[in-house]
Amino acid sequence: MRILGIDNRICFGRRPKPSEEAGLRNTINRAYNAMGTKERVVITHGSCFPALGRDTYIGSPYGKSAQEYTKFLMLYGFNGNQLGPGGELGTDDNGIVPSPYNSSAFSKNRLFIDLEALTTEKYGNILSQDTFLAITRSPENTDKNYVHTNFKEAEKVYDYALEEAYDNFASGDTPQIAKLKNEYIKFLSPNNERLTDEGVFKVLAKKYGTDNFEEWDNPVEKDLIRLKQKGNHEAIERFSQILSKNKKDIQVYKFSQFIATKQIKENQQWRENVGFKYINDLLVGCSKMDHWRCRDAFIDGYQLGAPEGGRKNPQVWNIPVLNPRKLFTKDGLGPAGQFLKDKIDYALEFCENLRIDHVMGLIEPFVIENESLIFDNEKNLINHPATTPVQGKYISQMRANGKALDDYKNYSCEYVHGNGKTTYHSNIMDKIVLPALKEHGIDPNDAIWEDLCSQPEAFRKVFYDDLKLPGISQLEYSKAQNGPKNNWYLVGSHDSIPAHKMIKREWTKECDAWNPLYLAGYLNMDSTRAAQRDEFCRRIAGDDKELIKAKFAELMTNDKFEISFADLLGITETTYNLGGTKNNTNWKERIPAQYIDQYYENLASKNPTAINIPEVLKIALQAKIDMEIAKSDRSNQIRFEIHERYQPLLDSLQKYADILKEPE
Repeated sequence: MRILGIDNRICFGRRPKPSEEAGLRNTINRAYNAMGTKERVVITHGSCFPALGRDTYIGSPYGKSAQEYTKFLMLYGFNGNQLGPGGELGTDDNGIVPSPYNSSAFSKNRLFIDLEALTTEKYGNILSQDTFLAITRSPENTDKNYVHTNFKEAEKVYDYALEEAYDNFASGDTPQIAKLKNEYIKFLSPNNERLTDEGVFKVLAKKYGTDNFEEWDNPVEKDLIRLKQKGNHEAIERFSQILSKNKKDIQVYKFSQFIATKQIKENQQWRENVGFKYINDLLVGCSKMDHWRCRDAFIDGYQLGAPEGGRKNPQVWNIPVLNPRKLFTKDGLGPAGQFLKDKIDYALEFCENLRIDHVMGLIEPFVIENESLIFDNEKNLINHPATTPVQGKYISQMRANGKALDDYKNYSCEYVHGNGKTTYHSNIMDKIVLPALKEHGIDPNDAIWEDLCSQPEAFRKVFYDDLKLPGISQLEYSKAQNGPKNNWYLVGSHDSIPAHKMIKREWTKECDAWNPLYLAGYLNMDSTRAAQRDEFCRRIAGDDKELIKAKFAELMTNDKFEISFADLLGITETTYNLGGTKNNTNWKERIPAQYIDQYYENLASKNPTAINIPEVLKIALQAKIDMEIAKSDRSNQIRFEIHERYQPLLDSLQKYADILKEPE
């Protein structure tokens, strides 16, 4: 059986027939429109996407497999996907570091390239079919509803494939390759200097076995770009030597960036045609490569982190701090300000919206002195608060004896009016971030501002009082009825355990946000439906799976919401990233190739963990109907009219909810 262009193994879940798909999609979208829900987004980072046909050991948000996954999401009414940061990943002494939040803010992740496309005439057949089949594998066949990315194997696959593709590209003279070469020349024109610097960095990182340039032995190579820009003859000569001796490696790197960018653009054009958005993740930091290339943008001796209540020490992120003195000049942006502006521009190059990671880092960052950090041989932080506490403070609290941190007010500051009233404002937000969003046609109220952190007063004053921007309401521990209307809502993010694990925690059962009385009342506000409310309350109080359905129905009543791919598909045995921890499975969770089969099989099972979208959406729609009646001064008069209007839609949702529960 085929659905949405994907070949699937035989399973035992009743999926919509091709003749039913249009009605299902139409019903779901009508329900969202009736509720006024603008944004329905799934969180799927790039490496988590499933394979299609052949597997390169890592997922990609571009290419055929991404298109098929998008079609699946659109069938169930989603109109966007939130990606993670999509930059080139870094390395350390142990090899690949898969965290996307230490990736480059400018270069594209070459591991996201759709290699199969390179075997086609469109790309001049620059990768042979024999090579493609030899270095890739058939998708892993597993009874689990998840697989893990193998970053090290993916590195090997892409190193081999891209070198062959480059050789054929460089030596080829077919009309299609000639066309690619013309595109490549146009791509290099605005990017060549940056790509050359990045290529040199790649060579040096390989030489030292780490991209942590601060550990490199040669002081000139540690600061090569800054010294070269200042006219240092030794740096200029060393840079030229590296270019001369490593010409091909650097050319292959540039070529891979060209291919990645081309495929991203092609994917955007396809998504524009089908009406589906990608939301890029503007990471608060950057890679070591970015830091090395733009040393003047940062202040030496400090890094970003986050205070954590109850912890002996704050989180230490190994992310550089933008130099307050280098944010602005009399005429415009300084090196630090330009770096941030460029980050935003690159993040929005081929995406339609942004999630701004850790927005506090742009307003009132928590800054840690590097000298206060003590590590063991495995680079684990071993500071003890009674003896050697980490020296970390919010930037407005730092005093650096004339150093750049004294100019923290270039981030944000308070202003005392003539009437004695004090307000706060942010220079970074006012002069860089908000104007950049508007340049790209993004209403700041539509962006996802990640404000889930400890919040000092200065941040709250700037973000909520002055800028009045929406944040994120995390329903894992809060109630929808108490949240701002314009916020983005979610039950779990990429840093959360799945909902079916959340519910097993003792504190979750005791949390007001999961209280069956609250959820039953919130989702059944019409006083004439008291009997239905009471029955609903008894059902969700006695069954965790029903309680989770109620929680996601609460989520769907909001204008903008997100759901993690794991919760949507019912993946409960693993977690994409346990926030604030280091372990050998973080960032590796991935959707298996047979996800569609497993989704329907899950829904038709005796213990479903996946989300039956029409079933949960029906609960949410009924809740919105009740809310409309409850808030009306003519509730008795309009009740019949509203129910008559929406009952066919409720019935249609129930029809498709039942279909998804049927065995094959």
